[in-house]
Amino acid sequence: MVDRSRSGLEFGVLGPLQVLADGRRLVIGRRGMRGLLAMLVLEANRVVPIDEIVDSLWADDPPATARTIVHGYVSRLRRMLEQADPAGSARILTTPPGYQLAVDPWRLDFHRARQLVSSARGKPAPIRAQLLRESLGLWRGQVLADVPGAPITTDLEELRLAALEERVEAELELGRHLELVGELRQLVGEYPFRERLVGHMMRALYRSGQRADALDAYQRFHRRVVDELGIDPGPELRVLHEQVLRDDPALSSPGLVEQVASVPPRPGVVVPAQLPAAASGFIGRDEELAWLDRLCDARDLNTTTIAVVNGAPGIGKSELVVTWGHRRAEQFPDGLLFASLNGFAPDREPVEPAEVLARFLLALGVPSDGVPRDLDDRVGLYRSVLAKRRVLVVLDDALGPEQVRLLLPPGAGSVVLVTSRRRLESLVVSNGARMLTLDALRDDESVRLVDEVVGKPLSEQEPVATRMLVELCGNLPLALRIAAAKLVFSPEWTVEALVAQLSDDDARLRTLDLADTGVGVARALAVSYRNLPPELGETFRAAGLVPGRWVSPHAIAALCRTDLGTAASRLADLADAHLLVEQWRGGFVLHDLVRLYAREVLGDEHPDRRTAALRRLMDHYLAACDHARRLIRPASDGLDFAGGEPTAPRPATAGQALSWFDKEWPNLIALVHAGAEVGLHQQVWQLVRLVHSYCVARLVSREWHAIAEFGLASAQVADDRLGEMLVLHARHAINMRTGALRGTLAEARRAHRIAEELGEPRYLVMTLDQLATTLSAEGHYEEALGYYREAVEMARRDGDPHGEATVLNNIAQVEQRLGQLETAVQHQFQAMKIHHDNGHERAYVVAMGNLAELYAELGLLAEAEENARQGVELARGGSMLFEEAFGRQVLGTVLAKRGETVAAQAELAESLRLFERLGSPQAMVVRTVLAALTTEV
Repeated sequence: MVDRSRSGLEFGVLGPLQVLADGRRLVIGRRGMRGLLAMLVLEANRVVPIDEIVDSLWADDPPATARTIVHGYVSRLRRMLEQADPAGSARILTTPPGYQLAVDPWRLDFHRARQLVSSARGKPAPIRAQLLRESLGLWRGQVLADVPGAPITTDLEELRLAALEERVEAELELGRHLELVGELRQLVGEYPFRERLVGHMMRALYRSGQRADALDAYQRFHRRVVDELGIDPGPELRVLHEQVLRDDPALSSPGLVEQVASVPPRPGVVVPAQLPAAASGFIGRDEELAWLDRLCDARDLNTTTIAVVNGAPGIGKSELVVTWGHRRAEQFPDGLLFASLNGFAPDREPVEPAEVLARFLLALGVPSDGVPRDLDDRVGLYRSVLAKRRVLVVLDDALGPEQVRLLLPPGAGSVVLVTSRRRLESLVVSNGARMLTLDALRDDESVRLVDEVVGKPLSEQEPVATRMLVELCGNLPLALRIAAAKLVFSPEWTVEALVAQLSDDDARLRTLDLADTGVGVARALAVSYRNLPPELGETFRAAGLVPGRWVSPHAIAALCRTDLGTAASRLADLADAHLLVEQWRGGFVLHDLVRLYAREVLGDEHPDRRTAALRRLMDHYLAACDHARRLIRPASDGLDFAGGEPTAPRPATAGQALSWFDKEWPNLIALVHAGAEVGLHQQVWQLVRLVHSYCVARLVSREWHAIAEFGLASAQVADDRLGEMLVLHARHAINMRTGALRGTLAEARRAHRIAEELGEPRYLVMTLDQLATTLSAEGHYEEALGYYREAVEMARRDGDPHGEATVLNNIAQVEQRLGQLETAVQHQFQAMKIHHDNGHERAYVVAMGNLAELYAELGLLAEAEENARQGVELARGGSMLFEEAFGRQVLGTVLAKRGETVAAQAELAESLRLFERLGSPQAMVVRTVLAALTTEV
């Protein structure tokens, strides 16, 4: 049976007006729009004349613009329906002389209610009662309670009452008279002239041993209809009255339904026990077992408790629920039902609910010739059989919620456990299911599992190799059991040999396969992959192409050439299928074995296509890095990718840019390696150059030096002189920040020679500054000043304020070392002003700290403190950790000179903390100053 209500649009009038789009309620808005839509729904697939609409909405006093207003309502309703369901499962058509709603009647709740009532006719009492209960369950309150204009709905109210009377009659046939007495008293009070309800109440009272009350009910009804309507009770009720008076034996029989051959067995007659054998050596999952225990212990004994246990292929879902079912079997005295739905079986089609229902009915004691052929009848009989029974139903390996819904038993405290590779979130929404997502085992659990399967304590005999085995299996139970089984099957194998084979990425999935049994990690993943629609298959392959540890919607949008929303939706769908894990919002991670499988699938594609896709990914990251680096510090190297890739993320502040780099840094390193491997050398050196601003700000030195080698090699292989010079200059910037300039003079001269070849002033300024700074680090101050002055003049001629200010700042540093403090102050102040005027905030803060240091040496302590404090405040507000640490170092030194020792210690301690956090060698200098200050105290 197709669950139409969860796909496309659904309309409800059996209560307040309701429109659902894929199960999500839409806000309709104005009262007039609700009134119009209600008319169209009630008259679905028929034309409603516009005059009739106006009369209904405004009665006798329509405004002059009534028709225009109606046209406006129709336009808004059309737009709402089209936006909610572009596929057009319901449309409002203009058909003279009015409008009509074109829709599949199954999308209307009152149509479904009528069909259920119609289907109930002539069915056995258990099925009839269930169908009528379902029909009545569609009512959510007074019909169209929130709609103006008093729409005519008397037929729907009559339908509800007829269904109610039929349901009570069916349940009386089932012998539920005691349960019905209270409900019937209330109904008769609410509908005092419904003779059929009065008759039902008389039967229920008589069969409950309350003969006098049954007769009294008749007498009260008789007086009421005579006094108020001037008529006598109908012939059927009078005959029933006479039967009660003479204790007719026919009244004692609840009905023929109890005598038919396919009568549901009484609880306890047949107790199914269908759970498969629990796996031997079940290890771990203590938290998950406790979660299931709590769910079972807290269940409502009047309803069914449902839990969806979901997770990746091979994660141990089935093993968990079967083990728990055996451990708690005594909680379900009426039986344990199990069905493998084959949702993701590699060589079988998913099992239809009708087939499972037949198996369950047979297991519950229904004779084979008593199992109905019609699906609805099977559902009704199944629910009737289990209506008063407490069972555990395990539905293993479900493909989707449609496979599950018809197999859910009614109340009585039953528990249903559903396992699936998908989350089946709609069961949470529509059926109140609870969700349990399984992750990989912990390291200690994985080691214990290997020991258990092998049958000896490998973890004690070969601890290092066993831990490596667990890591290479990704803590995935299926992979661990296969690996351990290989050691059992082939005793000559050592753990070290198996680890060596698993360490080869190209061979790992082949190793984690038991060919003779048809069990393997790759086979399990292949089923999930084959079940993906084409666009998700493309996204999965794209995710496997990303060389880093995690995947973002931005990267997928670039790889798949789609928009960001579509990319995010596809990744969420893959996470729902447990081929990815969303570890943080927008951050999707592939399990190591899933990544290997994705790359195995990618192996089938032409190498040129893979290279082209990787080029798109690198272009995406070039655009993203260029945008982010410009927020951290000005870009003066002439590279500009910031506007090239529309899907690239766009942080808005320096802090956001640094956070983006922090998160993406492992991916960027992996991308440099991957790009170099396939020969994308130009993009490699460009990416290395772009990330150096982040590395300077965060003092990332160890990983930086590794990727800088790739960048330099790529530039040389591509014979790109500009790239070689820019990577050399980037290495210089990191070395200068980390105090590692000594011994790099040859690189500085090489970079300057390349700049002279290129002949562009901005590059000459950069490399002259680089050469001068390196000479200064070697102690060649006068030679350094000569190159600095040449660089300043060139920057001024070329209109390069950033280059000019940078060089002036460095000149001041050399002049400070030479004791030329007044000249140094002038140059430092000029540098600071240029940075400020051009919005170079980070460089401005550094220049301010340098100026404060010069003021302190000149004895101008007030000016020094003012500049240092201002620099610290700006650094704190701008996510500048190094600059804040330096500013506090200067401020602490100034305060110490002023004799404010305690305040100085506080600033130096915070400076030390920040430098240590960055891993800066400057921490040693601050630590020494702080120690000396503490000793003096």
